[in-house]
This record gives sequence, structure tokens and C-alpha cells, in this order.
Amino acid sequence: MDFNHKQITFAREYRGLSQSELAKRVSGLSQPNLSKYEKGFSSLSDDLVIRIVEYLDFPVSWLNKRISNIAENAHYRKRATLSKKDKTKIEFGNRILGYIVDQFSDSVDWPEFKHIPLDIEKGFTPKDIAKNARKVLSLGNDEPVADIFGLLESKGIVIIEINEHEKFDGVSFITDKGTPVIILNKNFSNDRKRRTAAHEYGHILQHCYFPIPSYRDEKAREKEADEFANEFLMPENEIKNSLRGLRLNDLSQLKNYWLTSMASIIRRAKDLGCISPERYKYFNIELSRGGRRKDEGFDVYVDEPNLFKEAYDIHKKQLGYTDDELGKAFSLPTDVIKHYLNPSPLKLVREY
Repeated sequence: MDFNHKQITFAREYRGLSQSELAKRVSGLSQPNLSKYEKGFSSLSDDLVIRIVEYLDFPVSWLNKRISNIAENAHYRKRATLSKKDKTKIEFGNRILGYIVDQFSDSVDWPEFKHIPLDIEKGFTPKDIAKNARKVLSLGNDEPVADIFGLLESKGIVIIEINEHEKFDGVSFITDKGTPVIILNKNFSNDRKRRTAAHEYGHILQHCYFPIPSYRDEKAREKEADEFANEFLMPENEIKNSLRGLRLNDLSQLKNYWLTSMASIIRRAKDLGCISPERYKYFNIELSRGGRRKDEGFDVYVDEPNLFKEAYDIHKKQLGYTDDELGKAFSLPTDVIKHYLNPSPLKLVREY
């Protein structure tokens, strides 16, 4: 049969197994032969390939898929302390989510992406692009981005919240069928989720629709996304006056209005030249002293994303699919469907 060898690598990596570990668990399979097969240098018998994919608990029809959904700008906290195994599982899980979005699109019409991105290479700055984004979303100059998820989804960006490793923040990419997607860790504070959503929105508008020259490496792209998020959430012309002469007692009120963290407000004040580096250091020392670096004492409002949930509800309630039937229709294991679409309060982990 004409199987796509890359799908074996995909399933193995998602299950968190090395080539050696998988070879030990499937009779007749050796690590050298598996390595050559995954690289496309040699073939394995159809029977052996089927036994491999069945051990990985993926349906045989999975082997006929072609999935890319490569995201180059995943956002992690303390990336260096995240194990390669955990990072790989997160990345392949995100690719599966992009694939599910595309599978849903056969029955559901996602809102059209009508936001025309502006190209930095043509002289637009992240600040220009953020200002334009606020206009596209019909936000007033001095208006906080209240319903951030609803606004972005209204412009055709599918937003998905998942229970994920504490060091994963979010990622954005364009699916194989052309739908822009933002995936966020739902376990964080609302201000952090809002910040991550704005950061990933910046990636979509600045980095997903244009060829990126080599001099704009990952560090440069992250800086551009941060600059976009700052202007998008806290427009310079509207916030600058309130940051001059900033006091500790001002932070709660500013956080409540702009729906951003105190830490980001302090950093914005420094970046806009409203406070000195010494004053910036003082604020951070005071936040640390009061334990507010980890917990600022109260959370801000954020709405919930709905498009992905609604697509699942349509398939379940209107089209009458069970999770097992969705798995068969999408060529995915039922446990993957349940993990991402119908998560249980308790995580059941199968050892592979």
C-alpha cells in the first residue's frame, strides 16, 4: 500500500516514544530499519507498518494523510528547562489541532479572514500594524481590548484553549487549508492569556503571510510580536500621559482599565520613557516584595473563544457524531478526540 512514512514519525512523536523504544515494543522491527523508513530511504512490509500504527493506537487510515501545519513561532516560558520530549509532544499536538480545524472545515464555514496584513519589509512598523489592527477591529483609540477572543474570531482567527504543560504559553500558524489559528494554554491568568493572544495575533499579521528574510531571525520576530502586543493592548498616544509620574498606587487602576498585568504596565512605562531605569527597578522590587510578581492580587476580565467549541457542538448535536465516529471520520484515535474536544477533569495517561 502507498503509506505516507511521515505519519509514522508523527504518531510516534505524539506518543512520546523514541525510535529505539518503539522498535523494542513491536515484534520484527529494528531501530535502524525504522530510522531508514521514517527518512524515506527504505520500505517496511505493509503488515509491519500496520502493526506499528496499531501499537501507537492510531487508525490505519492515518497513514494516508498528508499533514504539515508547521508553526515556527511557538511561545514558551523558560524554554531551556522544557524537556525535548515535552516540547515535541506539545508541537505535534498543536499540529493535530490544526488538522482538526481543517477537518471541521468540511462541514463548518469558518469566518473569512478579512484582515489585510501590512508588510514590515515595505516600511510598516509593528506599531503601525497594531494601530491598523485596532481600526480593523473597530476599537476606539482609548478603548481597552475587552472581548479580545471574540474580536479576533470575528475576523476569522480560530482560537483554541488547551490544558497544557505550564511552560507552554501559545502558538499561532496558518493551517494546511489556510485558516489562521491561535492555540493558548488555558491554565494561566487572564492577563497572561490576553497578552499571549495579542502576541500571537502579531505573529499572524507580521510573519504568517509574508516571506521573512533571514536577518529577521526568531529573536527579531519575537521582538516584533512584543512591540505589536504593547501597542495593540496599550496604545502609546492614549496611555503615555497616565504613565508619567507613575506611582505604585496607580497600578491597580491602570490594570483594571487596560486589562493588562501590572508588570506589563511598568515595562510599558519604561519603554515609553515615562520612568527611569532606576524607577523601573524600584517598581519591580516592590512587586517582588509584596509577592505580586507571581500573584498580582486580582485577575482581569477576558471572554472565551467559541468557534472551535461551536464546531464540535455542530458535529455532536446537529450532525449526530459520537467521539468514536469523529475519530473514524478524521482518522484519529478516540483518545485524541476526547483530549482536545471533550477533555475529562481527570487525565488518564496510557503508557506506550
